[in-house]
Amino acid sequence: MSAVHLSFDGAVAELRLDNPAKMNAFTVEMLEQLAGHLETLERSGARLLLLTAAEAKCFCSGADIPGWGALTPADFARHWVRGGHRIFDRLARLAMPSVAVLSGHAFGGGLELAAACDIRVMAPKATLALPEAGIGIVPGWSGTQRLSRLLPEAVVKEMALFGRRIPADRALALGFVAEVSDTPRDAAMAIAARAVDLSPRAVEIAKSMIHAARGEDAAAMVEALGSAAIAASADRDEGVAAFRDKRKPQFTGK
Repeated sequence: MSAVHLSFDGAVAELRLDNPAKMNAFTVEMLEQLAGHLETLERSGARLLLLTAAEAKCFCSGADIPGWGALTPADFARHWVRGGHRIFDRLARLAMPSVAVLSGHAFGGGLELAAACDIRVMAPKATLALPEAGIGIVPGWSGTQRLSRLLPEAVVKEMALFGRRIPADRALALGFVAEVSDTPRDAAMAIAARAVDLSPRAVEIAKSMIHAARGEDAAAMVEALGSAAIAASADRDEGVAAFRDKRKPQFTGK
């Protein structure tokens, strides 16, 4: 049974975590389902993604401890940590903008998942935490990397080294969330309504440029932007035509 659902409402896509028995904790199967949905999203015509959860009390409590606890150290590092990291990176690098709807607490992997989205909307009673040290591990899905680019170092240390939770009002003051609302999904939909009216290509390029500036896969971003520019050139068309016609290309620099 799927615990990560993908649906579409016009130009808005929604990814919904649905594992309430475990407070939406990520299982191996959920990671695989998320990866498959991201593949679909990349090929869809959606202009914005909402990331939501079926469980109101907890957006995502992190990773399923019994699931990863049974893995060998090698499998834990190679597949659980590195695999999850690749999937979260893929979410962060979607061409469309994304909004995480934190209707409840976001702990560990749940906070790392929210950090992979472009902006976040949070319920007043929700909190953020990195509780990994309490069970003898460390954040593995970008909690010490991407999260440290979005929050001050001291705040990340509060959570990772001291086990402190960050409440919604403080997350707003720190700029980690765009809005605190009693109805976070409605607030996110209001943001989506404006976003889908913008030029999707301009939004995609702007997102790539912002990510490159902060070091989010900067090398790939530079090459993607350069490739997009050259693909629109007359020289590119001439080069392809010359190859097809088996002749020497006549480049004009246009």
